[in-house]
Amino acid sequence: MQPASLYRYYQECPRISTDTRAIKPDSLFFALKGTHFNGNAFAAEALEKGARYAVIDEPRYRQDDRFLLVADVLAALQKLARYHRERLRIPIIGITGSNGKTTTKELLHAVLSRTFNTYATQGNLNNHIGVPLTLLSLDRQTQLAIVEMGANHPGEIAFLCNIAQPTHGLITNVGKAHLEGFGGFEGVMRTKGELYDYLAGHGGTVFLQQDNPNLREMAESRAINQPVTYGFSEGNDVVGLLQSADPVLEIQWHAHGSHTHHTVTTRLTGAYNTENLLAAVCVGRHFGVSAIDINKGLTDYTPSNNRSQLTKTAANTVIRDYYNANASSMAVALENLKLLKADRKVIILGDMFELGEASPEEHRKLVDLACAMGVDRVLFVGHEFARHKRPGAEFHDTTDAAKAALQQHPVTGALVLLKASRSMAFEKLMDSL
Repeated sequence: MQPASLYRYYQECPRISTDTRAIKPDSLFFALKGTHFNGNAFAAEALEKGARYAVIDEPRYRQDDRFLLVADVLAALQKLARYHRERLRIPIIGITGSNGKTTTKELLHAVLSRTFNTYATQGNLNNHIGVPLTLLSLDRQTQLAIVEMGANHPGEIAFLCNIAQPTHGLITNVGKAHLEGFGGFEGVMRTKGELYDYLAGHGGTVFLQQDNPNLREMAESRAINQPVTYGFSEGNDVVGLLQSADPVLEIQWHAHGSHTHHTVTTRLTGAYNTENLLAAVCVGRHFGVSAIDINKGLTDYTPSNNRSQLTKTAANTVIRDYYNANASSMAVALENLKLLKADRKVIILGDMFELGEASPEEHRKLVDLACAMGVDRVLFVGHEFARHKRPGAEFHDTTDAAKAALQQHPVTGALVLLKASRSMAFEKLMDSL
């Protein structure tokens, strides 16, 4: 079945389901396959639960005309999303980067939605399945979309750009993430730069943190024409200054050539988020959002999903930043902790993954950095950190073991940094803090 034919069914029921545990009424169910499941086997169940049609790729599961047979379900989903996107005459902003892309996406949405009917990637749906689902969530009322793009192998950003066809784009930064899949830092730069490649080849607009030498080099090497710039030095289209980061961020910004300076107090913690805030200012200004609405969007944004999230418990103040972690984001989280005033500080770090051959060295560096900070207590969790034991720090093989240690020797009256890769399940520690 060609995309044009499948599109007629999508227009009849423009809601997509991929999981029989959460079927949307009158939706189009795509029977995706995984390592341990075959969605075709659940197609009939999806229809029983309220889906109108089921897209399958194995003829033996077809029972009647409600079962739509295609050659490959995942490819059909991706082609349908591209076909739909080509019929939407709206700006789409593609966002990628090693750190901060989800927070930046949320900040852009907070700013742009004050003026436009804006849709942004939900949660972390930023891969070869999530991006098509995001595009198929856009309707005729959508005026502008923000599509987050993640990758852990070369070519993935180019592939996602071919589906989403962004008109504008932003790379937050490039760092030491997914080194195993990229084959090193140079591979990270090449893959993230695929967004610039697409925009350069299609007359798109790049939003550039011009004071970041890696991003500036990536843009210059691709002959990006007239990027819209932001940063900390005069000459950028948007110039920013970190006023305070203790514990939440207050920034000042002004447009190039303007004598009007704006001060914004946010609910975000982490000095490293200053660039993400400036990115939202830059994009907002480019699309004509007023300074008042830009500032209001940034002020009202409340972080969630355990990203730069400041939480006060009965015993402590906790920086919850354990949605994801890599060598670069770990280092800046520790540097940020140095800036914060507190009578007592506690560091709890969990293992990072997908670092390949660089893993031992990157974990060792973080052990050295954290132990040198002179805080009241340092806990490392996971087998990777356990290879680099130091006197004066605690090492626990699992999150459950760390939780038991915190229950036996409680932390009180402290500022606590929790940082780890998502699969370390650091949310288990919260009721012990």
